[in-house]
Amino acid sequence: MIKITTTALLTLLSVSYVSAQKINTIINADEVKRIETVLSSDDMLGRKTFSPEIDKAADFIASEFKATGLKTFPGLSSYKQHFQLIKPVVQSQSLTVDGAAADEKNFAVVTLKNEINITEKSGLPFTSIKKDENLYEAASKIVHSKKSQVVIVDTSFAKYFGRITNYLKSRLFENQQDVLFILSDKQPTSFSLTAKHTFQKSDLNNVVGVLPGKSKKDEFVVFSGHYDHLGIGEAVNGDSIYNGANDDAAGTTAVIMLAKYFKALKNNERSIIFVAFTAEEIGGFGSQYFSRQLAPEKVMAMFNIEMIGTESKWGKNSAYITGYEKTDMGDILAKNLKGSSFSFYPDPYTSEQLFYRSDNATLARLGVPAHTISTSKMDNEPNYHKPSDEIETLDMNNMAEIIKSIAISSTSIVSGKDTPSRVKTEELR
Repeated sequence: MIKITTTALLTLLSVSYVSAQKINTIINADEVKRIETVLSSDDMLGRKTFSPEIDKAADFIASEFKATGLKTFPGLSSYKQHFQLIKPVVQSQSLTVDGAAADEKNFAVVTLKNEINITEKSGLPFTSIKKDENLYEAASKIVHSKKSQVVIVDTSFAKYFGRITNYLKSRLFENQQDVLFILSDKQPTSFSLTAKHTFQKSDLNNVVGVLPGKSKKDEFVVFSGHYDHLGIGEAVNGDSIYNGANDDAAGTTAVIMLAKYFKALKNNERSIIFVAFTAEEIGGFGSQYFSRQLAPEKVMAMFNIEMIGTESKWGKNSAYITGYEKTDMGDILAKNLKGSSFSFYPDPYTSEQLFYRSDNATLARLGVPAHTISTSKMDNEPNYHKPSDEIETLDMNNMAEIIKSIAISSTSIVSGKDTPSRVKTEELR
């Protein structure tokens, strides 16, 4: 258990009326178990994206946010942040550039229109992606910019052009503007694109609650986890329900408990957003949609919480932070935990590229100090993506201590006293 003296805790929380007893009352093993039991129960059938059961999970999370007294996200009438995932299916497409037919592998159009025609007379502005830029980052910003345009992509990206543009086209949301990518060494004098698409639309929901800040209400700190999992799959020892107790009912449980904790403190100077993401397991669509609803420069930090139900490689009272070296956020958390027995470590599994594999990645690519906190032993996690990922395999006491450590270590960021450095996006892969 974390050993924090009353004096140290009061200093860390910067409020004289908060005691160790209060944090223990709000964040404890019994409450962890209560929430985990619901989210990872067989009744949820593994919370697969698009299933009726994931809607049951969303309703439960929303009910917890309501009971806590959180506000809804601006512009929403409920805690569910509904959106549609739109996948275009190309029926036909052709492009001529300066009178010559272009190979289909050298152009791509991102659109929500069934039929689209773009020429040099359409008046769309030109922009370019140069050879010294990060293709994924630059193309993503353009697609998400809400501006129609023609993009000339340097031919040095020929090897990755199709992969990146197909990726971007596969995850469209409402209000997407028209973007034409052309792989070329120069801006064309004349061009003509004709394309026809049909669209497959699927409904999804993040669950979002807000605790408005006081003096810095337009600055945001995000606590997140994903609530979807794999659903029903291949049976192992007669069990076909992939419950996802650790992945990531554990992170969602932490988000709910942190909401209760900060609501009880009533002293957050910055606004706090608590969000349970959908569709992480199939491509991170929930966090991608969410990120488009915020100005990234207003997000001061993101604590994404994933798989904290088992001991880390260092044992109890420890966790690691993905992308530790990319900002000074880990140093801030360590400073706030000084005097306790809890330690945060840099991600020891860098070859797994975990920084890029969870819901922190979308905001991190926009410069936000966004990291995932985890304890999962990725070189030896026997229940990962298996039916055996059930609540009985989790350590409720250790989970409670990890959640407490996140609460305490984040306090100076929530209060506005500390602001982590931004991610240098040009250094991301």
